[in-house]
Amino acid sequence: MIQGIDVSDWQGAVDWSAHAETDMGFAFARATEGDGVVDSRFAENWAAMGRSGLVRGAYHVAHPHGDPLAQARHFLDTVRLAPGDLAAVEFTRDGALPAEQVAAFGRRWCAEVARRCGLRPLVWTHAHFAMAGHCEGLETYPLWITAPGHPMGRPVVPPPWDSWTIHQYAGSPIDLDVFAGTLAELLALGAPDKRAK
Repeated sequence: MIQGIDVSDWQGAVDWSAHAETDMGFAFARATEGDGVVDSRFAENWAAMGRSGLVRGAYHVAHPHGDPLAQARHFLDTVRLAPGDLAAVEFTRDGALPAEQVAAFGRRWCAEVARRCGLRPLVWTHAHFAMAGHCEGLETYPLWITAPGHPMGRPVVPPPWDSWTIHQYAGSPIDLDVFAGTLAELLALGAPDKRAK
């Protein structure tokens, strides 16, 4: 398993050089939210993650009452994924929408990102939200499960998934994650090099 972290502007400045000297292999930074918000520290975090040599990922906080295609475009226009970069969507808010409407939003957002980037974005969610049907049809996308009450690498896997890819196992003062695989498997989740033959 490979250790990682995820951050947003809530954590303030991050000492990326210190993290790079640990056994950490990857990191995610919040990039966008809804169809107009950009994390105030995203550009700084994204550049520093790249310099640190970590496998880097960006995530979008979805607002399922909005337009999934507009939110996907907002995310991709902000992040500009390079080969090997990872993408994810935080999918935990429904705004009292019916579960099937929330799930339809998720399928359209993920499909648009996959179509435009050639990768399958990870879906970050928690078990209760998924078990209520909000993630129906998203099982073809890797699961990033937040379950800080469970031991590292042993989260509850909610339907529609039957396995997890990343487990967020701690959340204070910084979110700690673990990837269930090798470095090669982690890199395989990233954006392809479209110049490669």
